Amino acid sequence: MTIVDNPSAQEFIINLSILLSKPTGIGNYAQNLFPYLKSLQPTLLTAQKYPDFDCYSIPSNLTPDHGTKGHFNRLIWTQFQLPQIYKNLKSSLLFSPLPEAPLYSNCRFVVTSFDMIPLRFGKRFSPLTSYHRYYTPQVLKQAQHIICISQTTAKDITDFYGIPASKITAIPLAHDRTHFLPLNLPTSNYFLYIGRQDPYKNIQRLISAFATLINCKDYELWLVGPIDSRYTPTLEAQVEELGITNQVKFLNYVPYSELPKIINQAIALVFPSLWEGFGLPVLEAMACGTPVITSNLSSLPEVAGDAAILIDPYNTAEITEAMQAVATDSVLRSRLSNQGVTHSQQFSWEKTGKATAEVLSRYL
Repeated sequence: MTIVDNPSAQEFIINLSILLSKPTGIGNYAQNLFPYLKSLQPTLLTAQKYPDFDCYSIPSNLTPDHGTKGHFNRLIWTQFQLPQIYKNLKSSLLFSPLPEAPLYSNCRFVVTSFDMIPLRFGKRFSPLTSYHRYYTPQVLKQAQHIICISQTTAKDITDFYGIPASKITAIPLAHDRTHFLPLNLPTSNYFLYIGRQDPYKNIQRLISAFATLINCKDYELWLVGPIDSRYTPTLEAQVEELGITNQVKFLNYVPYSELPKIINQAIALVFPSLWEGFGLPVLEAMACGTPVITSNLSSLPEVAGDAAILIDPYNTAEITEAMQAVATDSVLRSRLSNQGVTHSQQFSWEKTGKATAEVLSRYL
């Protein structure tokens, strides 16, 4: 059902088929971004209603919360129904905040790309690997332009897919400044990790590094992120073997509203990922004034700047040394806290939104 007042006047459409009522990941990006594109007078393709925008109603079963079926439904809808919507609305441009768009159609589109992790750390029989190997490159090659979330991802798009750099613009992500901020709470005794438990996140080395801390028994390691039946049992077995079961807490998914308090009270966020398209937990922790230890690879130096301790994520001893330093040196903690807050102020959704609007306006 269409709820657009005057479709003949519409030229620009935004595909929000990915958006859940409680967005995470790419959905969070889309949710924070599209309000800053209002100056372009878009029509939103959405299963939800946004009173301040023209909206075109689409099916509600296209989102990740419907599992693999949701992704499949969305790809079918994108390929076969979206071109007709584009034609009916007399559109001149489609913006998709993820690398999905109708192939071999008359649709002109700009998409956002996040990372090439499924190719860097591909699983042989994973549908996600095939998706990035066969579908994504066709989308990127047929796009009018590509927005990506870091210079690292921009380089990966060129290296993996041979797409010229002139067709790519890197626009960094941001954080909610009203949500992630210093709360002046006392520091507790735990180190913190936030994210999934996939192997490339490097949690096994993080656990090993924690276990070799001097006075390890005085500290805890909190792992925030969804329990994953593919990976969590291996991590739990490692923790048991190292004799630190009482100190390593698997907290599962933590509601967004509770994250600032947990981040603020940590000794440090330790984020030793082997690769990231951006690394949002690093930015959110810096905004809270929490010291950050993160990898010297991929986009993470772009996000952290000189406001974090950068470590070789393949070197467990180096991770331990950084954790030990932050835990025992109050001057270092204070310096990292102050630098993190200052550095995080360079990032805002307004800045990201305006830069995105500028790119899109070139193709309208």
